[in-house]
Amino acid sequence: MSSDREYRYYLPEAEAEPQAGSAAPLVPEQLLQPGELILLQLRPGLWYVLLGSLRELGMIGLVMVLALLLESSGWLNVGTRDIVLTAFLFAAVRMSWQFFEWLSCAYVLTDRRVIRLKGVIHVQVFEAQLKQIQHTEATFSLRERLFALGTISFSTAGTSVPDAYWVMIPEPLEVHQKVVQAINRYR
Repeated sequence: MSSDREYRYYLPEAEAEPQAGSAAPLVPEQLLQPGELILLQLRPGLWYVLLGSLRELGMIGLVMVLALLLESSGWLNVGTRDIVLTAFLFAAVRMSWQFFEWLSCAYVLTDRRVIRLKGVIHVQVFEAQLKQIQHTEATFSLRERLFALGTISFSTAGTSVPDAYWVMIPEPLEVHQKVVQAINRYR
């Protein structure tokens, strides 16, 4: 789809610069303003797929163990193989859904705004002008620290809680530093 809008991109050296007039891979063209400079775009770390599913995977494992115990004591008339296959099927479905959530999630920093896209069925778009952002915070839960991930929160004026989060991002301190520099520079 061609457009008479012009977009400029700043991408890391390892990535090739897209052709002028084409949208960056993670950002729908409609979200960019003419002449807007993309400073940073990323997704959560791939560990997001596993870590976001841990609770449900634990429950699936627990139900599988209970079903195997009931089957071995004669209370359940189902084969061991069927129980294990069913558990693996549920785990695969859960992990697939989390993968689709990972694919649909994008975090973008431009010279004007902070943008977060997320959602498979119910898509949410958060955007805030850099001049409106009053506070950023980098936090690291235990599970994030184990996998070198972190979360950055954004608060705008007039709110007592963060408005948006960039969750489970790789190299969170470097990303946070780039966000703060962009806010200070382009505000």
